[in-house]
Amino acid sequence: MKPTEGPNVVRLRSTVKVTENGRRPAELACPGPVSVEAISGALLQQVLARENLQRALKQVRQNKGAPGVDGMSVDELPGYLKSHWPAIRAQLVAGQYRPQPVRRVEIPKPDGRTRLLGIPTVLDRFIQQAIAQIVQAQWEPHFHTHSYGFRPLRSAHQAVREMQSQARAGRAWVVDLDLEAFFDRVHHGKLMHRLQRHVDDLALRRLIHAFLKAGAWVDGHK
Repeated sequence: MKPTEGPNVVRLRSTVKVTENGRRPAELACPGPVSVEAISGALLQQVLARENLQRALKQVRQNKGAPGVDGMSVDELPGYLKSHWPAIRAQLVAGQYRPQPVRRVEIPKPDGRTRLLGIPTVLDRFIQQAIAQIVQAQWEPHFHTHSYGFRPLRSAHQAVREMQSQARAGRAWVVDLDLEAFFDRVHHGKLMHRLQRHVDDLALRRLIHAFLKAGAWVDGHK
């Protein structure tokens, strides 16, 4: 959310370049050979728990979205999981799952420029959603009280009300800060180091790192 222009608005735009680049959810099946209890990582157990997977599938279907590099649509995902989930889950448990590259597309911006967007496959979005639901609970207590972006039970309307409250209290300065192309340039090593502070499950961290290193397809080339 950008503040109204005025004499007490300070706009800072960083240019720092950081180097480095029709089935219901209940029909998800667990593989016979490996049980959740056999997984060593406690958080990975939670990620692969049936209830969490059902929530993730429901959310991905609600989000809709375009297909990734494999062309699979959101509507095709439940049937695919019914046939292939046991093998996929076994790969996740063994640390052998390899996410597919994202499909890179350009989205027009109001100022005439374009923003690069990476579209994962729907299968990878499903797994990412399952991870996010668990990891979010680890990180949520550590966010600043007045952080409102992309958090559960938080909204832009709450942020506006807080700004109004701060203004009535006599605070008159607003700083608008934007890190240029942050998600394209974030240092993966530093990011994983920060993640380690609150996610002590090595197996889950390795899976998250695999998603970070999946790469992107641009015009049919990785």
